[in-house]
Formats: sequence, C-alpha cells, structure tokens
Amino acid sequence: MSSTLKGVRERYPLHALVWYNQHSELERQLQRNAHNLEALDPLGRTALHLAVSLDHRECVWVLLRHGADVSHENRHGWSVLQEAVSTRDIELLQLVLHYRDFQRMSRRLAGIPELMKTLRKARDFYVEMKWEFTSWVPLVARMCPSDVYKVWKSGSNLRVDTTLLGFEHMTWQRGERSFIFKGQDNGALVLEVDHDRRVVYVESLALTLPASELLLQAMRPTEEQLFNRLSSPIVTTHVNTKHIQFERSKSGIWGWRGEKCEVVNGYNAKVYSASSVELVTRTRTEHLSEQDKCKGKGKASPLQSFLGIAEQHIGFHNGAHITQTASATNPSAITAEEYFNPRFNLRNRDVGRPMNLTTKTQKFKAALWLCEAHPLSLSEQVIPIVDLMAISYSHFAKLRDFITLRLPPGFPIKIEIPLFHILNARITFGNLNGCEHPVSSVHNCVSSDSPSPSSDTSTAGAASPRHA
Repeated sequence: MSSTLKGVRERYPLHALVWYNQHSELERQLQRNAHNLEALDPLGRTALHLAVSLDHRECVWVLLRHGADVSHENRHGWSVLQEAVSTRDIELLQLVLHYRDFQRMSRRLAGIPELMKTLRKARDFYVEMKWEFTSWVPLVARMCPSDVYKVWKSGSNLRVDTTLLGFEHMTWQRGERSFIFKGQDNGALVLEVDHDRRVVYVESLALTLPASELLLQAMRPTEEQLFNRLSSPIVTTHVNTKHIQFERSKSGIWGWRGEKCEVVNGYNAKVYSASSVELVTRTRTEHLSEQDKCKGKGKASPLQSFLGIAEQHIGFHNGAHITQTASATNPSAITAEEYFNPRFNLRNRDVGRPMNLTTKTQKFKAALWLCEAHPLSLSEQVIPIVDLMAISYSHFAKLRDFITLRLPPGFPIKIEIPLFHILNARITFGNLNGCEHPVSSVHNCVSSDSPSPSSDTSTAGAASPRHA
C-alpha cells in the first residue's frame, strides 16, 4: 500500500472502503467502531453520497442500515436521492427511497416531544392557513390549486386538516388528510387519517423498535413511484435569501401618500416588500432515456414548458470535455489519490455519471403583511407547526425558510413568496378562533383582542376526524 493511499484510509476510513467497494470490511468497521457517518470528503460528500454516486449498492445498503442520513446534500446542493435517480439503478433507487421515507417518518416522530413541550406552554388556538398558488401566465394560472389548512391546538394536542399534499413531478398531489398529535404522559400518539382510503396510520413514541422492524412497517415505494422518478427530470428549486432586504411599501402614485397599510382579516398590517430574492431552478436529465427526452420535448405540459423543464441541455461532464470513459460512474478515470487530495486540481472532473444540467436564475420580490397587534405568536405557536409539516411537504419547507429569516417586527398575517419562476404562493392566516366563520368544534368565540380562545379539547387533538 502506498503512503498516499494509507493516508487516505487514515483520514477518510469509510470513504476509502466505499471507493474500493469493500462492503464486507465496511460492515465490520461500523460494527467495531463509532465512525462519523456524516464526515465529508474533500469534494463535500458523505460516505453514503459517494457510495450512491459510484453506484456501489452493497455499500449503500450497509451505510443505510447503520443510520447514514439520506437527506444530506453535497456541496452542489444535490441530495442522496437525486443522485440515486441519476444512476438509473432501479434497485439502488428503491433502497434509497425506502430509507428516505423511513427517515422522514423517524424525524417527524423524534421532533414531536419538543413540539409537545412547546405546545403545552403556548396558548390554545384555532387558525386557518389559506394557501393560494398564483401565476401571471394564464395557462398556468388555471392549473393552480388552493387549499385551507385548518389547525386546532389544545394543550399538547394538535390537529391539521388538509386536501393539498404537495407538488411533485410537476403534479399537484391531492387527498383529504388529517394529522393528529396527542400528547400523553409517556410520549405522544401520532395519527395520519387518510379520509379517501378510510385508513388511519398510527405511530406511538413509546414504541421503540429496531430500524429493520420499523422499515417493515414503512410503505415500500411502488413500481409506479420508481418509474415516475426515472422518467422525469430531476428538478430542484431554492430561494436564495443571502442578500434579501425588507422595506416598507408605499401607497398612492409613486408612493407620495406615505407608507402602505392594509386590513387583512380584520387586522391592520404594515406592507413590506422583500427585494433581492433570487430564485434558482436547476434541472438534470442525464438519467432520462432518449424516448423520455423525446416525450419531454413533444408532450410537455404548459407548466413544464414555462418552468423550463422540457428543455434538454446535453453537455459535457460538469463542463469538462470527456475523451475516454473509464467507467459509467467514473468517466474521467479519477484515482483515489487524486480524489482524496484536497490540494489536487481535478479541473472540474468528478465521479458520478456525466451531468446534463440546465440552470435558471431569476430575481423576484416577495411581499409580507405584518401585524404588530396580532394575538398569535410566530415563534411559539406557528413555527413549531410549520417545522413539523415541512418534514414532508416542500411548500411548507419554503414557507419555513422565509418566516425564520430576521423579519421586521410583527406577525406575518399574509405572505407572498415565489416557488418557481412563474409560480407564487400566497399564505394568509385567518378565521382565528372561529371569529370570522363559525367552526363547529370551536366554542365560545372570543374577540380578536383576546388572545386566549376556548377550544373543544377533544376535537383539537383527539377527536375522530370526519369520515374516518
């Protein structure tokens, strides 16, 4: 063994075993020693990320069984799951997707004790979060849905009703669901009620099972889910708020009437605009077959076309011309000594399949309406709920990223943020404690000046959801 290779094994023990696909030794190492599974190599990959990029399925299986994080992103912002899609290895994709869903469930459960603690301290309330998706493009606008998330909170109990489950593979996911969290002396009970299928999924924090048994209970990805991922572009969109600036909006012609204020659901709110909001959308297509690419060009939906997802940018591997392919996942024949030496200039060479990447960047303005006299507390009552929902729903994740910025003072009773280049989300908090429209499960409605509602405790946390 060369001194260089020996140094690699000392500095990056798990990565080195993954590089040479020594999965049996990797298993022994993880059983004997407590290694840092999330340690990064010089190119910003965890051992799991490297194993997926190299399509070393056995190493992926070992690392996942020992708890490697599927949600980790590399330095370019691509997740483990997205890299698994790019390999076109359906068995690898099934494995990664299965553990991704399991880890999502585990994180949701793990966060509930802290949520319950926060909920116990916060005042009880009922509120409706209205989500409206809008676009200035007429064809897209007609496809945009809306939904009202109904939220009950009583003591350490929480219930959220929704009919909009998310946006994935250019399709709005609909379904009538209720999420119920019941605080108990020995933990919490979590119920997900699927009203369409008349099924209730129940999880208890008091139940501790080995990961392998929990995985047996988790829903395995279907063939249709796998096919959809392999035949659709990999798309990631994020809002860059590094240079964001908030300023008061002006009223009247050219703002000569002064700072703008509006009444939103009975509350006076100051209107702010957020400038220098940068929306970045990146699309990868290297995993698509020629047939899928042709379908994408010829049969793209209006939404796909406007988002630029039907475009194919067939290029070189990360911008470098490839003259000879050593292997499918190491096309530029990088050696271990080159890869693991942070001082070595790879000249844009990398492992993984050659990437076909299209990037679009556009600056937007966001808007928010802030009410300094609103009874709800953003940090104590709203953010814990948004955090919990963000684990599974990307639109909640984008909302969380925005409301956890250093906002001007006041409660954001209304927010408008970009999701894609021509798609915005407008979120409005309303019907607080059922004062605007009666809610059968919320009684003794108090005025908006009083912050302490009187809610039906059983409905807020433990009632049987309708149609269940």
